[in-house]
Parts: sequence; structure tokens; C-alpha cells
Amino acid sequence: MKTSNKFIKFITSKYLILAVQLIATAVFTYLVYGTNMVPNRYIIGGCAGLCLLIIIFFFIMRSGQKKINEGQRSKRSIITKVISLLMSILLMVASSFVVRGNSFFDNVTEATTQNYLVSVITMKDSKANKLSDLNGAKFGVSYQYDTTTITKAIADIENEIGEQDDITRYDDYTGLADALYNGEVDAIVVGQEYKPMLEANHESFDDDTKIIKSYEYESKLSVTTKQTNVTENTFTVYVTGIDTYGSVNTVARSDVNLIVSVNPIEKQILMTSIPRDCEIELHRNGEMDKLTHTGIYGTSETISTIEDVLDVQINYFARTNFSGITNIIDALGGVTVDSDYAFTTLHGNYEIVKGENEMDGDKALCFVRERYSLPNGDFDRGKNQQKLLKAMLDKAMSARIITNFDNILSA
Repeated sequence: MKTSNKFIKFITSKYLILAVQLIATAVFTYLVYGTNMVPNRYIIGGCAGLCLLIIIFFFIMRSGQKKINEGQRSKRSIITKVISLLMSILLMVASSFVVRGNSFFDNVTEATTQNYLVSVITMKDSKANKLSDLNGAKFGVSYQYDTTTITKAIADIENEIGEQDDITRYDDYTGLADALYNGEVDAIVVGQEYKPMLEANHESFDDDTKIIKSYEYESKLSVTTKQTNVTENTFTVYVTGIDTYGSVNTVARSDVNLIVSVNPIEKQILMTSIPRDCEIELHRNGEMDKLTHTGIYGTSETISTIEDVLDVQINYFARTNFSGITNIIDALGGVTVDSDYAFTTLHGNYEIVKGENEMDGDKALCFVRERYSLPNGDFDRGKNQQKLLKAMLDKAMSARIITNFDNILSA
């Protein structure tokens, strides 16, 4: 019985309770400092406030041991101990959120690779359903923009089904697609990022063809950006949306090109959309081409080209694709977007009303992909992309992010 009383006395001791609170405070402060997201003056102020609270709790608890007004002071001491324990639990829970947040930032800030996806494509009515069915078939390739990955793919194909003697080379991707449609070749070997060029003369290319086999090749992602103190200096983030599902690392066209300029002192954000079909001078060779095609050469080319055109320094970039947008919005529980126009989306056949629209991930994706139903085409699409981003930020800054933290960061 005495041992039990001693144990209860020990775990309810003000020194133990306050020691737990002090440790929880120290751990939380250390983790927040490690995020590099909160200015030091706020961290110091917050830490000082939490430590002052511990000191106040100490004197309240100590006063409960005095004999004067013993009943009242003892009750006050017990309440303070309960509050201290609740504070410790709250700080531990908050620390777990910070740890998961740090893990998220480590993942998204250490993007050092990009993937090239090369596919073997036949017409949909082809009898070939697997790569071995194409042994001895006529293959078509184009080295118009890419030699390295196509050469690797040919080598991998031959490793699987043996050396192929009938491989025809075409000058460009338009001619390559025509050859497939005309029956000059049985299959073509082409990178995912060049599929839009295959659609130049064949708008229904995806419906008319099928992918027999795909190969993925990883390469180093080297993007030159100038980081800055984001709490003191105005900084610029380039947001790119690529036209693919699946892995966000896949090299593809940069269909969404959004420059987000943030002034942390004035607390202002300026979003500037650049239409994807703008004819601009490429950084790599000075030739004129559509902005969307810069994504074919990787994110670094898009960023360098935009910096040349706008005469700005891009400090950071964010990259997403069709899957990323739908997953994030669904994790947020949907968003509310205010549309300037009523229209029906080409993709998904969604009815958009003028005014507020509740959207899940798929509906939102179809909303920002639409341009043909809008009076100003790609310019209105750019505005809609800004509207969606703002709606996502509004939802992410609501209480929803607390209850759905893991799912949102995973998305």
C-alpha cells in the first residue's frame, strides 16, 4: 500500500509534470526551428512564452502545498497540473505534425531526377498485344529531338525479342505518326513527351492506338534557381502543370505555366499566367517554339526560357500533373470555385455554372483544362487555373487541413 502511494505521489509530482512539459516544449521548439519556415524572432518569442508558462505553473503548484487556505490552493494546484499535462500532450501531438511535415518537405525539396517514358505503340486493331508479337515486325522511330532514350529503348526491345532488322527512321514525329496510320510500319517507338506531335494530323491518336510496352529511364534533374530568405525578400515560384497522369517526374509538355510572386513584407501575392501556346525564344538554342514544348527538354529549360522572356529570377518551382491535382483536391475534401462563365467541359462533360461551383478532383481538373468553351480561350483558361489555385489555398488554410493532414501531404 505504501509503495502504491509513493508511486501515485511520484507521477503526480509537480517536478515530474513540469519536467514533461519542459521536454515537450524543447522538442516542439527544436522541430519548428528545423523546418526553416518560421522566423527566429517568432520561435524565440513562442519558446519564451511557453517557458514563462512553466514558471507560472510551478509557482501555482508550489502554493498549493502551503497551509494557508489549504483547500482552495490545493484545488488550484490540481487544476494547474491537469492543464500542464494537457499542454504537454498538445505539444507532443503538434510535434508529430511537424515531423510529418518535415518528412513531406524533405521529399518535395529533394527532387533530383526526372523520368523519360518511351512506349511501343501500334494501331488499336493490330493483332499484337505483347512485345513478343512484334518480333520481325516493321518498327518506326524518329530522332528529331531525342537520340539517347530512343536508342536505349531499341536496345531493350532487342534484348527481349532479339535483333530487329526492319527499323525505319523518320525525320519528324508527324511523319512517324503518318507512317503508322498508313501501314508503312507495324509499330512506332516514341517518347511520351512527343505524343502531342503525333496528334498534329491525328487528333484521335489516343483512341486509335494502343501501347504494347513502355520503358522508363531516369536522368538527373538539374535546375538552377536562386534561393532567398522568404521571410524578408520578395520571391518567385514557378508552378508547372504537365499533361500526364501517374508519376510527376515524367518528362512532358508544360501545359500550365504560372508565376507566383510573393511579397512577405507587404503580404501580397501576384499570380501571372503565361499561355502555353505563346511563341517564345528557347533558352537552349534561340529558336522560336511554343512555351509548352519547353517541358519536353525538362523543367530546367522551361525555367531558363521564362527567365529570359520575363527578365525575372525564379527562386523555387513546384511541379504537378493531372493525378497530383485530382489527388490534392480530393484530399482537401473538394473546393469551391467561382466561375466567370457557364459552360460544359469537353473533358468529363461537367456543367459549370456562372458563380460558385463545388468541385471534386476530377471536375476541377476538367474545369482548368477547358479552353474551347471560353470566350477568350487560353487566356480565360489561365484565369481559371488561378481561381482553382486560390480555392485550393483557401481550403488548405482552413481547419480541414488539421483533421486531414496526412492525406493532404500524401497527395
